Amino acid sequence: MSEPYMTVLASPIGPIGMVIAGETLEILDFIDGEGRFDDLVARQYPQGVRRSASDPSGIADRIDAYLGGQLDAIENIPTRPSGTNFQQSVWQSLRTIPCGATISYAELAKRVGSPRASRAVGQANGRNPIAIVHPCHRVIGADGTLTGYGGGLGRKEWLLRHEGSLDVS
Repeated sequence: MSEPYMTVLASPIGPIGMVIAGETLEILDFIDGEGRFDDLVARQYPQGVRRSASDPSGIADRIDAYLGGQLDAIENIPTRPSGTNFQQSVWQSLRTIPCGATISYAELAKRVGSPRASRAVGQANGRNPIAIVHPCHRVIGADGTLTGYGGGLGRKEWLLRHEGSLDVS
């Protein structure tokens, strides 16, 4: 495995930090005063990662293209999130939600084979280390309201509008 590096992308919804190893995205989150990105990096890489102004993998360019309107640019980006088996199943299931669609936490729980575990699914969703590409923003409340998003509800709403979700409350 290649040495991981961190790169930062300016975006319409704030700076986005990414950790990439080789051709694989391992962390993607917003860099803001909350420190969530730094916490994700410290948990997975206690020794730290080098910062790079360039991204030879091209992943940052694909994220930028998505944010610029090429919505399919993030499909098939190789990812390797760090988490439990249950979290992994939730995060992989997120990738099956089509762009422009939303589902409820209850529906996500059914999809991962745990129909009574909406709360656990919500917690796993909230710990998603690869925002946007593992589209946790596409999961909303059963009544159609926007609920919980590690990057903030304003970003969640922006992403859903960007993707053409018309049922955003």
